[in-house]
Amino acid sequence: MSWPSGRRWAVADASFQMTLGRAGFMRLLPAAVGPFREGPDGMVLEHRDEGRLWRIRLAPLPPLRLGPVPMERLQVDLTFEGYPPAEAAAFIDRFLRCYQRGGG
Repeated sequence: MSWPSGRRWAVADASFQMTLGRAGFMRLLPAAVGPFREGPDGMVLEHRDEGRLWRIRLAPLPPLRLGPVPMERLQVDLTFEGYPPAEAAAFIDRFLRCYQRGGG
């Protein structure tokens, strides 16, 4: 996942390539978004309230290879309906903060 430093989101939709598998993504998701509903295939997640909707679509990507070590990757697309741009931006910021990892 690339983290655009200091960026404020100007659009209501966002796409990211994240270096983690579905299991790791799902483990962190409740802290990132709160309650959600999972679609039948497990690759669409959404939440509706008060005429608003956010949706996350997941798609597996080819693994990233670091030497002999393959790392799982996901395409993650967020869409919003009925959210003012500032609220969608705050959602995206919170979402990305929950998936940040320390490195060293």
